[in-house]
Amino acid sequence: MNISIFGLGYVGCVSIACLAENGHNVTGVDVVAQKIDLINQGKPTIIEKDIDVLLETNWKKDRISSTQDFKQAVLDTEISIICVGTPSDVNGHLNLNAIYETAEQIGDALKEKDEFHIAIIRSTVLPGTNKKIGEIISERSGKKRNEGFAIVSNPEFLREGSAVKDYYNPPVTVIGTDNEKASKKIVEMYKGINAPFKETNIEIAEFIKYVNNSFHALKVSFANEVGNICKKMNIDSHELMDLFCMDTQLNLSPYYLKPGFAFGGSCLPKDLKAFKTMAHDFYLESPVLNSILDSNENQKNQALSLVLNQNKKKIGILGLSFKKGTDDLRYSPVVELAEKLLGKGFSISIYDKNVNVSKLSGTNKAYIDKHIPHLSELISDDLEKVINDSETIIISHNVPEFKDVNLRFPDKHFIDLVKVKDIKSSSNYEGICW
Repeated sequence: MNISIFGLGYVGCVSIACLAENGHNVTGVDVVAQKIDLINQGKPTIIEKDIDVLLETNWKKDRISSTQDFKQAVLDTEISIICVGTPSDVNGHLNLNAIYETAEQIGDALKEKDEFHIAIIRSTVLPGTNKKIGEIISERSGKKRNEGFAIVSNPEFLREGSAVKDYYNPPVTVIGTDNEKASKKIVEMYKGINAPFKETNIEIAEFIKYVNNSFHALKVSFANEVGNICKKMNIDSHELMDLFCMDTQLNLSPYYLKPGFAFGGSCLPKDLKAFKTMAHDFYLESPVLNSILDSNENQKNQALSLVLNQNKKKIGILGLSFKKGTDDLRYSPVVELAEKLLGKGFSISIYDKNVNVSKLSGTNKAYIDKHIPHLSELISDDLEKVINDSETIIISHNVPEFKDVNLRFPDKHFIDLVKVKDIKSSSNYEGICW
């Protein structure tokens, strides 16, 4: 393929070398003359392992060139990859001027081109940028999106120091587009890349990089706070975290990483408080650890607000224990939610087939007696009765019997805290954070 790359910084330089290595003819475009000159001499614009050899080798094969003539670059290629910078301002907002200027250049060039053209956004941008770029190109070119051109969001996952390796071995190749022809073309362009392809909607493709990098930053800060506490206790923090990383079922895994309701139970809140107390006793600042419980309380308040916004007094709760398949009510966030609603004068009906009030004992019984002392009057094993007696129904357990319950009772309003599998959206349904 003939491909043009706008922006010869880190991502652009790596992309030129790797695409050329895969047999494509690649033209770089940049406003900085020094970068143009370097590429045209077969030299990289960055310092990065293996990039110099790849670039020089493919330059000698005449697969690589560079120019400031953006119009000719677009006219001579079928795909343009946008890799220009998106720096932050002092307030954290992205400066997308270079992105929009590149879109204007591509649009101006397409005025003179009859063939279908694909623009790929590799730069890290905010959701909505793909749409804006499409509008700019359409306005400047006089062509309609998906008739004369297509826009693809294709975020990069390159780390400095291992960018070439990461290019050929990404965790996934993300393709966000509204054009099937463009999607197939991108798959063809990346032939030989060792990664699954995931086609998704454009906004998710635009947002994923921010979620990734924020989580990476969180991991660094979490590990550092653990290390600070370990040092005070004369514990080998690296050996400890090596052990932590061996758990790929819970720790380094998709488990827990699903948006939903707050955590609860007898372990997580208790152990987190103990961990925070250790840091406090050593006079250590641990802002990440300290913020976890505050964030959890915020999610509880989010659920409460959704219920209050309905202005209905009769509330049904489907699932009371802190997780499905158990009768453990200790520190259940649903119990706390029910307690707050009762305190505000709401009428509550509860369905949980695993909770038998007469069989509760020990700390489990003591906890519920303290928070909802008249539970036996509120709970039922009749799902339909609970729903029929309520106006707003809170779903807090992800179990098959709640699937599409919103469709079976169209006159009720359902608030889903767990994203019941395969439940169908409807006007009487909303999720806590979806």
